[in-house]
Amino acid sequence: MIKKKLLDQPIQRACVIYLVFIGLMSYSQSVQAQQTNSIPNTVKNSPSQSSQQPKLPKNGAPTGRRRAGAGRTDCPSNLTRLTALVPGDGGESVLASTVAENPTFWFYVPQLPQTTRSGEFVLQVLDGKDVQNVYRTPLTLSGKPGIVSITLPAQPQYFLKVDKKYHWYFHIYCGDVEKTSDNFYVDGFVQRQVMTEALDSQLKSAKPKEYIVYSANNIWYDALTNLGQQRRTNPQNATLNQDWVDLLNAVGLQDIAKEPIVQDYNLEK
Repeated sequence: MIKKKLLDQPIQRACVIYLVFIGLMSYSQSVQAQQTNSIPNTVKNSPSQSSQQPKLPKNGAPTGRRRAGAGRTDCPSNLTRLTALVPGDGGESVLASTVAENPTFWFYVPQLPQTTRSGEFVLQVLDGKDVQNVYRTPLTLSGKPGIVSITLPAQPQYFLKVDKKYHWYFHIYCGDVEKTSDNFYVDGFVQRQVMTEALDSQLKSAKPKEYIVYSANNIWYDALTNLGQQRRTNPQNATLNQDWVDLLNAVGLQDIAKEPIVQDYNLEK
C-alpha cells in the first residue's frame, strides 16, 4: 500500500481538513526538497502513511456543497447521500486543482427510482464578480447506486484556462425536468495549474501510477481520476482498491470509499 500525505488546501473557516499525499518516502522527500529526480519503482514496499494538520490561510478560497443536504417535499429521502468526491470539511467542498484542460469530476449517486434519473452538469467561470456559463448538459442516470464520473468534452471552447477559478454544479431532478425544478445538488470549485517540465517528468517516471505524483503535488482532480480509471479497468485489483479507499478516507469520505464505480460520462458534445 502506498504512502499518503496530507493535501494542503485553503478554506474560509478555521477547521481541520485532512487531505492526501500518496507516494514513497523517498519520492515525498524529493518533492519537499523541490527536486526533479524520478520516482523509484518499488512502490509496493512503501512505508505506512503519515498525516499532518495544514496551516489555514487568513484569506480563504470559495467553498461549495459537498453533500446534498436536507430533503425536499417530492424528492426521495436517500438523495441526501448525493456526494461530490472532493476535499472538504463535512458537508462543505473546497477549491482543488487540476492540470487537465478537460478534467473529470466524480460523484457518489444513491439508488434512484425510475422517476428520478434526470441529472445536469454545469460549469461556470468566475471573472471577478462576473459569472459566465462555460458548459451545461443534461444527463440520464442509470439508477444504480455507486460512483459516477463526468468528463468535460475535449473541445477547445470548453477547456479550462490556467489560473482561472471555475464553479461546477451537479443536479439530480426529482421528477420530469419539464414539470419541476425540485432537485438535489452538490457544487464545488476547480482551478487549472500549468503543467511544468518537472511535473511532466515525474509523471512519466511514475507510470502507470501517476496518481502518486498528482497527489504529492496537491493536484486532487487528476489524482482521483488517474486512480479511478485504473480501478474501473481493474476492479479486482486489491492494491488499487485499497489506494482508492485510502484516498477517500483521507478527505473524510469513509462512508462511500468502498462503493463501486458504475457509470462514466465522457461528454463529447
